[in-house]
Amino acid sequence: MPIAWLDEARCADPLQVGGKAASLARLAVEYRVPPAFAVTTAAFSRWGDVRSSSADEPAPAEMHAAVTAAYRQLADRCADPQPAVAVRSSAIDEDGAAASFAGQHETFLNIVGAEAVVASIVRCWASLDSASASSYREQRGVDAVEAKMGVVVQDLVPADVSGVAFSAHPVSGARDEVVLNASWGLGESVVSGSVTPDSFVVRKGSDEITGREIAAKERMTVRTDGGTREVPVPRIMRSAPSLRDEQIAEVARVAVALEAALRVPVDIEWAFAGDTLFLLQCRPITTLTK
Repeated sequence: MPIAWLDEARCADPLQVGGKAASLARLAVEYRVPPAFAVTTAAFSRWGDVRSSSADEPAPAEMHAAVTAAYRQLADRCADPQPAVAVRSSAIDEDGAAASFAGQHETFLNIVGAEAVVASIVRCWASLDSASASSYREQRGVDAVEAKMGVVVQDLVPADVSGVAFSAHPVSGARDEVVLNASWGLGESVVSGSVTPDSFVVRKGSDEITGREIAAKERMTVRTDGGTREVPVPRIMRSAPSLRDEQIAEVARVAVALEAALRVPVDIEWAFAGDTLFLLQCRPITTLTK
Protein backbone atom coordinates (compact mmCIF):
# COMPACT_ATOMS: atom_id res chain seq x y z
CA MET A 1 0.00 0.00 0.00
CA PRO A 2 1.46 3.40 -0.96
CA ILE A 3 -0.25 5.40 1.81
CA ALA A 4 -0.32 4.89 5.60
CA TRP A 5 -2.12 7.11 8.13
CA LEU A 6 -0.66 8.00 11.52
CA ASP A 7 -3.43 6.10 13.28
CA GLU A 8 -2.63 2.85 11.45
CA ALA A 9 -0.48 0.31 13.31
CA ARG A 10 1.90 -0.12 10.36
CA CYS A 11 2.73 3.60 10.48
CA ALA A 12 4.77 2.94 13.63
CA ASP A 13 7.23 0.81 11.61
CA PRO A 14 10.16 2.90 10.29
CA LEU A 15 10.92 0.28 7.66
CA GLN A 16 7.50 0.93 6.13
CA VAL A 17 7.22 4.70 6.49
CA GLY A 18 10.63 5.99 7.57
CA GLY A 19 11.88 7.26 10.90
CA LYS A 20 10.07 10.61 11.09
CA ALA A 21 6.64 9.22 10.20
CA ALA A 22 7.04 6.31 12.63
CA SER A 23 7.98 8.71 15.43
CA LEU A 24 4.96 10.90 14.69
CA ALA A 25 2.66 7.89 14.70
CA ARG A 26 3.89 6.89 18.15
CA LEU A 27 3.55 10.48 19.40
CA ALA A 28 -0.01 10.76 18.09
CA VAL A 29 -1.18 7.97 20.41
CA GLU A 30 -0.84 10.24 23.46
CA TYR A 31 -0.15 13.79 22.24
CA ARG A 32 -1.65 16.38 19.93
CA VAL A 33 -0.04 15.84 16.53
CA PRO A 34 -1.46 17.47 13.37
CA PRO A 35 -3.29 15.03 11.04
CA ALA A 36 -0.96 13.42 8.52
CA PHE A 37 -0.41 10.56 6.13
CA ALA A 38 2.82 8.94 5.04
CA VAL A 39 3.85 7.98 1.52
CA THR A 40 5.44 4.62 2.27
CA THR A 41 8.87 3.25 1.47
CA ALA A 42 7.08 0.71 -0.74
CA ALA A 43 5.82 3.64 -2.82
CA PHE A 44 9.42 4.90 -3.02
CA SER A 45 10.58 1.46 -4.22
CA ARG A 46 7.84 1.45 -6.83
CA TRP A 47 7.97 5.03 -8.11
CA GLY A 48 11.08 6.60 -6.60
CA ASP A 49 13.01 6.57 -9.88
CA VAL A 50 10.90 9.54 -10.95
CA ARG A 51 13.14 11.69 -8.75
CA SER A 52 15.86 11.59 -11.41
CA SER A 53 13.48 12.58 -14.22
CA SER A 54 13.29 16.05 -15.71
CA ALA A 55 11.06 18.59 -14.03
CA ASP A 56 8.68 18.49 -16.99
CA GLU A 57 8.07 14.74 -16.75
CA PRO A 58 4.84 13.97 -14.88
CA ALA A 59 4.72 11.63 -11.89
CA PRO A 60 3.41 8.13 -12.60
CA ALA A 61 -0.38 8.10 -12.93
CA GLU A 62 -0.84 5.55 -10.12
CA MET A 63 1.27 7.60 -7.73
CA HIS A 64 -0.61 10.76 -8.64
CA ALA A 65 -3.96 9.05 -8.03
CA ALA A 66 -2.90 7.59 -4.67
CA VAL A 67 -1.54 10.90 -3.34
CA THR A 68 -4.53 12.87 -4.65
CA ALA A 69 -6.96 10.50 -2.92
CA ALA A 70 -4.99 10.74 0.35
CA TYR A 71 -4.87 14.55 0.14
CA ARG A 72 -8.67 14.61 -0.28
CA GLN A 73 -9.03 12.39 2.80
CA LEU A 74 -6.73 14.73 4.73
CA ALA A 75 -8.91 17.64 3.61
CA ASP A 76 -11.94 15.87 5.10
CA ARG A 77 -10.09 15.26 8.37
CA CYS A 78 -9.03 18.90 8.54
CA ALA A 79 -12.45 20.21 7.44
CA ASP A 80 -10.64 22.27 4.81
CA PRO A 81 -11.09 21.61 1.07
CA GLN A 82 -7.51 22.72 0.30
CA PRO A 83 -5.42 22.28 3.45
CA ALA A 84 -1.96 23.80 3.61
CA VAL A 85 0.50 21.03 4.46
CA ALA A 86 4.09 20.37 5.35
CA VAL A 87 5.76 17.79 3.11
CA ARG A 88 8.68 16.29 5.05
CA SER A 89 11.28 13.63 4.34
CA SER A 90 11.14 10.40 6.35
CA ALA A 91 14.06 8.16 5.36
CA ILE A 92 14.25 4.77 7.09
CA ASP A 93 17.49 5.78 8.85
CA GLU A 94 16.27 9.28 9.77
CA ASP A 95 15.58 10.50 13.34
CA GLY A 96 17.12 7.37 14.88
CA ALA A 97 19.40 6.89 17.86
CA ALA A 98 22.47 6.44 15.65
CA ALA A 99 21.87 9.30 13.18
CA SER A 100 19.37 12.16 13.09
CA PHE A 101 19.95 13.36 9.49
CA ALA A 102 18.92 16.81 10.75
CA GLY A 103 18.87 19.20 7.79
CA GLN A 104 20.10 16.60 5.29
CA HIS A 105 16.78 16.02 3.51
CA GLU A 106 14.11 18.39 2.30
CA THR A 107 11.02 19.86 3.93
CA PHE A 108 8.47 21.99 2.07
CA LEU A 109 6.01 24.14 4.00
CA ASN A 110 2.63 25.64 3.11
CA ILE A 111 2.04 23.39 0.13
CA VAL A 112 -1.55 23.62 -1.13
CA GLY A 113 -3.28 21.36 -3.65
CA ALA A 114 -2.70 17.78 -4.77
CA GLU A 115 -0.51 18.73 -7.74
CA ALA A 116 1.87 20.71 -5.54
CA VAL A 117 1.95 17.91 -2.96
CA VAL A 118 2.92 15.33 -5.59
CA ALA A 119 5.72 17.58 -6.88
CA SER A 120 6.99 18.16 -3.33
CA ILE A 121 7.07 14.42 -2.61
CA VAL A 122 9.25 13.89 -5.68
CA ARG A 123 11.58 16.68 -4.50
CA CYS A 124 11.80 15.04 -1.07
CA TRP A 125 12.74 11.76 -2.72
CA ALA A 126 15.40 13.56 -4.77
CA SER A 127 17.02 14.92 -1.61
CA LEU A 128 17.94 11.35 -0.64
CA ASP A 129 20.67 11.58 -3.30
CA SER A 130 22.00 15.01 -2.38
CA ALA A 131 25.72 15.42 -1.88
CA SER A 132 25.29 16.38 1.78
CA ALA A 133 23.03 13.41 2.58
CA SER A 134 25.35 11.00 0.78
CA SER A 135 28.36 12.38 2.66
CA TYR A 136 26.47 12.17 5.97
CA ARG A 137 25.71 8.48 5.34
CA GLU A 138 29.28 7.74 4.34
CA GLN A 139 30.67 9.40 7.47
CA ARG A 140 28.41 7.27 9.67
CA GLY A 141 28.80 4.01 7.79
CA VAL A 142 25.16 3.94 6.68
CA ASP A 143 24.49 1.84 3.58
CA ALA A 144 23.44 4.26 0.84
CA VAL A 145 22.41 1.42 -1.49
CA GLU A 146 19.68 0.31 0.91
CA ALA A 147 18.46 3.85 1.64
CA LYS A 148 14.74 4.35 1.16
CA MET A 149 12.53 7.31 1.91
CA GLY A 150 9.01 7.69 3.14
CA VAL A 151 7.43 11.14 3.09
CA VAL A 152 5.12 12.77 5.64
CA VAL A 153 2.28 14.98 4.40
CA GLN A 154 0.94 16.83 7.44
CA ASP A 155 -1.54 19.58 8.14
CA LEU A 156 0.48 22.75 8.68
CA VAL A 157 -0.02 24.30 12.12
CA PRO A 158 -0.70 28.07 11.86
CA ALA A 159 1.95 28.64 14.50
CA ASP A 160 2.19 31.80 16.54
CA VAL A 161 5.34 30.54 18.27
CA SER A 162 7.53 27.55 17.39
CA GLY A 163 10.73 25.99 18.57
CA VAL A 164 12.68 23.04 19.83
CA ALA A 165 13.18 21.57 23.28
CA PHE A 166 15.91 19.29 24.61
CA SER A 167 15.28 17.00 27.58
CA ALA A 168 18.98 17.30 28.47
CA HIS A 169 21.30 20.23 27.92
CA PRO A 170 22.53 19.82 24.31
CA VAL A 171 25.87 21.55 25.00
CA SER A 172 26.87 20.64 28.55
CA GLY A 173 25.06 17.30 28.56
CA ALA A 174 23.48 18.08 31.95
CA ARG A 175 20.65 15.62 32.51
CA ASP A 176 18.84 17.71 35.15
CA GLU A 177 17.92 20.52 32.76
CA VAL A 178 15.44 21.00 29.93
CA VAL A 179 16.40 23.62 27.33
CA LEU A 180 13.87 25.39 25.09
CA ASN A 181 14.55 27.60 22.07
CA ALA A 182 11.60 29.58 20.77
CA SER A 183 10.72 32.32 18.29
CA TRP A 184 7.75 33.84 16.53
CA GLY A 185 6.04 32.21 13.54
CA LEU A 186 6.82 28.89 11.91
CA GLY A 187 9.74 26.89 13.27
CA GLU A 188 11.88 26.99 10.15
CA SER A 189 13.77 30.08 11.32
CA VAL A 190 14.74 28.35 14.57
CA VAL A 191 15.66 25.02 12.97
CA SER A 192 17.68 26.63 10.19
CA GLY A 193 19.51 28.95 12.58
CA SER A 194 18.52 32.11 10.71
CA VAL A 195 17.16 33.73 13.88
CA THR A 196 18.62 33.95 17.37
CA PRO A 197 15.76 32.49 19.44
CA ASP A 198 14.74 33.03 23.01
CA SER A 199 16.31 30.44 25.29
CA PHE A 200 14.83 29.03 28.50
CA VAL A 201 16.23 26.49 30.96
CA VAL A 202 13.91 24.52 33.24
CA ARG A 203 14.96 22.37 36.17
CA LYS A 204 13.91 18.83 35.33
CA GLY A 205 11.15 17.48 37.51
CA SER A 206 9.80 20.93 38.34
CA ASP A 207 8.41 23.99 36.60
CA GLU A 208 11.24 26.18 37.89
CA ILE A 209 12.75 28.34 35.14
CA THR A 210 16.43 28.68 36.01
CA GLY A 211 17.60 30.46 32.88
CA ARG A 212 15.98 32.99 30.59
CA GLU A 213 17.58 34.80 27.63
CA ILE A 214 15.26 36.94 25.53
CA ALA A 215 16.82 37.56 22.12
CA ALA A 216 16.24 40.41 19.71
CA LYS A 217 14.29 38.26 17.27
CA GLU A 218 14.76 40.10 13.98
CA ARG A 219 13.24 37.60 11.52
CA MET A 220 10.33 35.17 11.45
CA THR A 221 9.04 32.60 8.94
CA VAL A 222 5.47 33.14 7.74
CA ARG A 223 3.17 31.57 5.18
CA THR A 224 2.88 33.07 1.71
CA ASP A 225 1.11 31.93 -1.45
CA GLY A 226 2.65 28.57 -2.31
CA GLY A 227 5.32 28.50 0.36
CA THR A 228 6.97 30.52 3.11
CA ARG A 229 9.32 33.44 3.49
CA GLU A 230 11.22 35.23 6.20
CA VAL A 231 9.98 38.69 7.12
CA PRO A 232 11.02 41.24 9.73
CA VAL A 233 9.45 40.74 13.14
CA PRO A 234 7.25 43.70 14.13
CA ARG A 235 9.38 45.98 16.28
CA ILE A 236 7.13 45.71 19.33
CA MET A 237 7.57 41.90 19.34
CA ARG A 238 11.32 41.68 18.80
CA SER A 239 12.39 41.91 22.42
CA ALA A 240 9.20 40.50 23.92
CA PRO A 241 9.31 36.93 25.35
CA SER A 242 7.90 34.50 22.81
CA LEU A 243 6.53 32.17 25.52
CA ARG A 244 4.68 32.66 28.76
CA ASP A 245 5.91 30.78 31.84
CA GLU A 246 3.02 28.30 31.73
CA GLN A 247 3.82 27.49 28.08
CA ILE A 248 7.49 26.95 28.94
CA ALA A 249 6.48 24.56 31.72
CA GLU A 250 4.07 22.68 29.44
CA VAL A 251 6.71 22.05 26.78
CA ALA A 252 9.29 21.04 29.40
CA ARG A 253 6.93 18.51 30.97
CA VAL A 254 6.29 16.92 27.58
CA ALA A 255 10.03 16.67 26.85
CA VAL A 256 10.64 14.97 30.21
CA ALA A 257 7.75 12.54 29.67
CA LEU A 258 9.04 11.60 26.22
CA GLU A 259 12.55 11.05 27.57
CA ALA A 260 11.12 8.69 30.16
CA ALA A 261 9.08 6.83 27.55
CA LEU A 262 11.97 6.42 25.11
CA ARG A 263 14.63 5.98 27.83
CA VAL A 264 17.01 8.37 26.05
CA PRO A 265 17.38 12.15 26.00
CA VAL A 266 15.25 13.61 23.21
CA ASP A 267 14.78 16.76 21.25
CA ILE A 268 11.33 17.75 20.10
CA GLU A 269 9.94 20.26 17.63
CA TRP A 270 6.73 21.94 18.75
CA ALA A 271 4.41 24.81 17.92
CA PHE A 272 1.74 26.81 19.69
CA ALA A 273 -1.32 27.94 17.75
CA GLY A 274 -2.91 30.23 20.28
CA ASP A 275 -2.71 28.32 23.57
CA THR A 276 -2.75 24.88 21.93
CA LEU A 277 0.52 22.93 21.86
CA PHE A 278 1.25 20.68 18.88
CA LEU A 279 4.14 18.24 18.62
CA LEU A 280 5.85 18.08 15.23
CA GLN A 281 8.81 15.76 15.84
CA CYS A 282 10.62 13.74 18.50
CA ARG A 283 14.00 12.10 18.12
CA PRO A 284 16.92 11.01 20.30
CA ILE A 285 19.71 13.51 20.93
CA THR A 286 22.30 11.44 19.09
CA THR A 287 25.28 13.09 20.80
CA LEU A 288 23.95 11.94 24.19
CA THR A 289 22.86 8.39 23.33
CA LYS A 290 26.29 6.80 22.88
